[in-house]
Formats: sequence, structure tokens, C-alpha cells
Amino acid sequence: MDIKDYMRDLGIKAKAAGREISRAESGKKNQALLEIARALEANREQLRIENQKDLAVGKENGLDEAALDRLSLTPKAISAMIDGLTQVAALPDPVGEITDLRFRPSGIQVGQMRVPLGVIGIIYESRPNVTVDAAALCLKSGNACILRGGSEALHSNQAIAACITQGLSAAGLPTSAVQIVATADRAAVGELITMNQYVDIIVPRGGKSLIERISREASIPVIKHLDGICHVYIDESAHIDKAIAIADNAKTHRYGVCNAMETLLVAEHIAASVLPLLATIYLAKGVELRGCLKTCSLIPQAVRATEADWHTEYLAPILSIHIVDGIDEAIAHINKYGSQHTDAIVTENYTLARRFLREVDSSSVMVNASTRFADGFEYGLGAEIGISTDKLHARGPVGLIGLTSLKYVVLGDGHIRQ
Repeated sequence: MDIKDYMRDLGIKAKAAGREISRAESGKKNQALLEIARALEANREQLRIENQKDLAVGKENGLDEAALDRLSLTPKAISAMIDGLTQVAALPDPVGEITDLRFRPSGIQVGQMRVPLGVIGIIYESRPNVTVDAAALCLKSGNACILRGGSEALHSNQAIAACITQGLSAAGLPTSAVQIVATADRAAVGELITMNQYVDIIVPRGGKSLIERISREASIPVIKHLDGICHVYIDESAHIDKAIAIADNAKTHRYGVCNAMETLLVAEHIAASVLPLLATIYLAKGVELRGCLKTCSLIPQAVRATEADWHTEYLAPILSIHIVDGIDEAIAHINKYGSQHTDAIVTENYTLARRFLREVDSSSVMVNASTRFADGFEYGLGAEIGISTDKLHARGPVGLIGLTSLKYVVLGDGHIRQ
């Protein structure tokens, strides 16, 4: 296989399909999503068989348990993919929506129409369910997509691709609207991220090294996030029970996710009341605690944190803890060490809560809620293509709206400029 020719062929087909899918009616797109869901349901056994091939190869190659878990297409995971398709089908279609239509002094009306981005290239690792999420969101938002999953999920992704093709065909939409790269050759990624004439946006989902590579080498705009260094700040006015529940959930609900808390900040005035209680919970769950000098004096089991700890996304049962003077130091710490992903304050002080919302420069900022809520499904987006910490175009969980853009529309009736 000549990778350059193969990827160019995918690009040509995607560009043509993108023009057709961009003008497809909502009913057609929803029908395709539901047909894909039916195909997944009908092919559960084939999905299981192909997934077992990937799992067997993964075990031979020494994938750890966490990676194998992400790779597994369990009956529950397949059901979740099917549910996700039906949820996206039920969402309002953003394409063609006109907003802010207003008359100008000249008599013309000026507004903005929401339109698809075009062709989206998505590069991701491990999780075969991303294939369905990405296809669903791109289809509903009127975009064609080229999906390049990880080599460890090659068989699973091709089985899912067959179901997607079946669904698109049943709905009368071009099957090349969703194309899944059928080779594990890494050169395919290099081609995809430089095919400016065919691809409009690249979305990488995976580890930091993958995203850094894509950001460095792509000649196409990239929607990305590198790290999820998320903070929870417990203010001195916080309700103790709320603070404990939130700080526990934010760290221990799941460890290997980008919206898990990695650093806990606690106001000095309340530290002696809340930290020993939280330490008991964390230590019982096997969480390693790394803290500042004041933290270590309150929690004997904690080890002294280094400067590197404040910069680290652990994705593991490890937590950094820093006692701060108050909200000024908390905000300064977050804006210095955070990754602009998700940060939360626990407080009963309305004025401080509003200040935290305004001054913390992150894609999601929360009051009295766990950082684990930073998720497309929890935000009512149905699903997400990823979480963006960029400031241009899309920020936070990227759902249907994030996969569209705006163009100005002008309505006149023979108007000419004087």
C-alpha cells in the first residue's frame, strides 16, 4: 500500500462527501445515526470477536490492565455506544440556524448562520468507542470525517466501520462521509495532518506525546488539550461536608481521566479542620499524598511535594496538596500551574465564587461541584469529540456546536449601497 496515495484517496472522497453531508436534512442524518445503532446491535457478536483479536494482541504486547480496559468492547460498552447514537440523534441540529438577525440603518438584515467545518481528521488511541462518538458528532454537525484509531484497536475499529457504512447506506447518505483509516502504518498520521487541500480541522485524542507531535507537525488547525492539571480550592467559608465530598469525588471517582483533580488547594484557616478528614479517606483508598510543608505538618503520611509536582498530571492515585493564604494565592497558583482545563472552588461566599469564576483562566470553572462534571454528556452535549483548552474556536467539551462555524448572512430586497 502506498500510504500517500491511500490517504489522498480518502481525502478526495471525504471532500466530496462533506459537500453532500453539509446539505443533508436533519431527518436523513438522524436516520443514519439510528441505522448505525441498529447495525451495532445486530453485530454484537462480530464486534466481540474482532475485539478479542485486539485484546489478545494487546496482552502479547504487554499492554497494562488500564489500557486493556479502555480497549475492551464489553456488552456494556457496546450498549453505551448505541445509547450515544440515539442521544445525538435526539439533539437539536445546529446546522443552518440563523441568530442575531437584525436590521441595519440601510434596511438590510444581517445575521449569522451556523455551518459545518468541512472535513475533520480525528486521531485517537485505544478506545474503540471514540470511533462511534466521533462519527456521530461529525455526521450530526454536517461534517465528513477521517478517523485514525490506534493500531491496538485496528480489528475493533474496522468492525465498527462496517456498521457505520451499513447505517449510512441504509439512510441514503454517502458512505465516505465517515472513513476509518485501515492501516496501522504511522505514516498515515503524517499524511493526514498535512492534507490541507482536503482536511479542515485535526482533533487529536490521546496521550501528551501524541498531542504534542500533532500540534508540532500539523499544517492544519488543531483542536486539542495537552494536560488536565485540575484543581479544587477549598475556601475558608466552605461547608465542610460539601468540601469533603467534592474533593473525594474529584480525585478518586476515576484516576486516569483528564478531569480528575491533581492538586488540592486549601485555605489555611480551614486546613486543620478539613485536611485530616480528607487524608483518612485518601489513604484508605491508597492515594499517595504529596504536600507543602504546612500540609506535611497536618498529615504525617504525606511526603514533601517538589516543584515538579505542581506541574504534573498524575492520572494515578497521587495527589498534591498546597495550603494557601486565601483566594488570591489560590487563583495565582491555578493560573501559574494549571493547564486551563477544569478548576473548582468550594465556598459559601457568593462574592468570592463570582470572583473565582471571573479570574480563573480555564475552559471550565466550577463552584461547589466536582471537576469530574467537565464532560460533554454531563454538559448536555450528548457526547464530545474531546475537551479543548485552546482559546480560539472551541473551548471546553467539544460537541455539535464546537464542530460548526459561523458565516454572516445578509437579507435584502434590492438594496444597494449608497
